[in-house]
Amino acid sequence: MSKQDTRKTAALYRMVMDKHICPYGLKAKHLLESRGFTVQDHHLTTKDQTEAFKAEHGVKTTPQTFIGGVRIGGYDDLRRHFGLKVQDPDAVSYQPVIAVFAIAAGLALAVSWMVFGSPLTVRAAEWFVAFSMAILAMLKLQDVNKFATMFLGYDLLARRWVPYARIYPFAEATAGVLMAGHLLSWLSIPLALFIGTVGATSVYYAVYVQKRELKCACVGGTGRVPLGFVSLTENLFMIAMAIWMLVSPY
Repeated sequence: MSKQDTRKTAALYRMVMDKHICPYGLKAKHLLESRGFTVQDHHLTTKDQTEAFKAEHGVKTTPQTFIGGVRIGGYDDLRRHFGLKVQDPDAVSYQPVIAVFAIAAGLALAVSWMVFGSPLTVRAAEWFVAFSMAILAMLKLQDVNKFATMFLGYDLLARRWVPYARIYPFAEATAGVLMAGHLLSWLSIPLALFIGTVGATSVYYAVYVQKRELKCACVGGTGRVPLGFVSLTENLFMIAMAIWMLVSPY
């Protein structure tokens, strides 16, 4: 085998069992093949075989990749080997909120186009806020306990009355759904105005007065969105929507 062939051949050891196929092994195989490597794909088909492999090579996890007889490591190590970015699980990210606002905007524009024949309408703006509230509430409701725990770290009302932390996502969902259809305005408007005002005050105090560095509970209790401008914007949207619906002729 030529030197070039050796350099472009990789040995991959990954778990492939009847009830479990390691997703990182599949990702490592795809990454190697996308880089032009011929992959010698070795399957670890039992727990005993996997443990024996880890003991032999002094590693704690699989998959493991070898290139030119040199162990590169797991999937993240393989990405580093190719100079690719490896995500830090503790790093803050605005991606979840961007995704929510993008989907809400797309839905609002699509519904406006279908109903009014144009995506750029006043109702599209209303739907954008209402859909955003509903989607954000849905993310919080996936695990109310985790959301409440993170929310208690900065919300002023929740810290005085703990049950409010569990009530909040239900209130946000109710206000968002009702506002989307202009239903029960006597309930949705004061509800959005109340939770939005308390939320905006809490975020402003924690971030801009106390100068605390916190993660926002806006996308649920496992989010990595930093508490700050985006969190404040979410609450200001609710306040603006409530005021608009009070004065709007529609």
